[in-house]
Amino acid sequence: MSWLQISLCTTSKTAQILGDLLCEAGAMTVSMQSGNNDEIYEPPPDVTVLWDSTRVTGLFDMRTDVKQVLEFLRTSLQVSSLPPYYIERMENQDWQEKWMDTIQPLSFGNRLWIFPTWIASSPQTGIHIILDPGLAFGTGSHPTTALCLEWLDQQDITGWEVIDYGCGSGILSIAAAKLGASHVWSLDIDNQALLATLHNANLNMVQQQITTIMPARLPRHKVDCLMANILANPIIELVPTFAKLISAGGSIVLSGILTTQTTDVATALEPHFSVDHMEVREQWVRISGTRRR
Repeated sequence: MSWLQISLCTTSKTAQILGDLLCEAGAMTVSMQSGNNDEIYEPPPDVTVLWDSTRVTGLFDMRTDVKQVLEFLRTSLQVSSLPPYYIERMENQDWQEKWMDTIQPLSFGNRLWIFPTWIASSPQTGIHIILDPGLAFGTGSHPTTALCLEWLDQQDITGWEVIDYGCGSGILSIAAAKLGASHVWSLDIDNQALLATLHNANLNMVQQQITTIMPARLPRHKVDCLMANILANPIIELVPTFAKLISAGGSIVLSGILTTQTTDVATALEPHFSVDHMEVREQWVRISGTRRR
């Protein structure tokens, strides 16, 4: 099977951000390599590569629109041009096996555990989520996903109706359902993400609590909580829509926001929401707030 490899040569200061953005853009796996060819695959949470010169490589499906990925990287970094990059076609290598070896069970807060499908759920106490992370973005290892899972772990959402806006693999939807939400609306503009969420919901036997749906088909009634782990610019554009979907006093949880974008997002929220807390991890921010009454 053929793969498409996109590599960018950069400094340690931006290497982790580029790796995160390649994941956001749909990379099946991300590796980082120093000048001495020492590699790591999907660095563990809270570990930052400190090489002075770093090559960041994302492995993509051959059908990927490279121009779209590069433009996504450029606009997300807010630069006029990307660092030096090159594109290769890779043949006959079992990259998926290498990638699977990097994903291990992860814990979030006091209750949540994420287990990939190929590792048997162990007897740790808490709430176990089984995930097939190869179908869409969202394994829990990315800081933005981890921040949202930790927020959920800290709440009592029993009986809440929740919207997961940009559901990806469905990891946040499933966590909300297992933590007691009465119903979760899982939205995404990518049909593959909706299929992935439904697949993972079935694995976790919470399919009765989750409805997968395109945004345009969402019923216009208010919910108790809306989560959106997407990107800052879409969040800013969608704030008025989010405000219409959340009951007065309801919660909003936003991530996928770079630290440099925090002020813009907070400004957009101000007319409709009070910002209760901001949590920073690496270069990413989670903003949680309350719908104004």
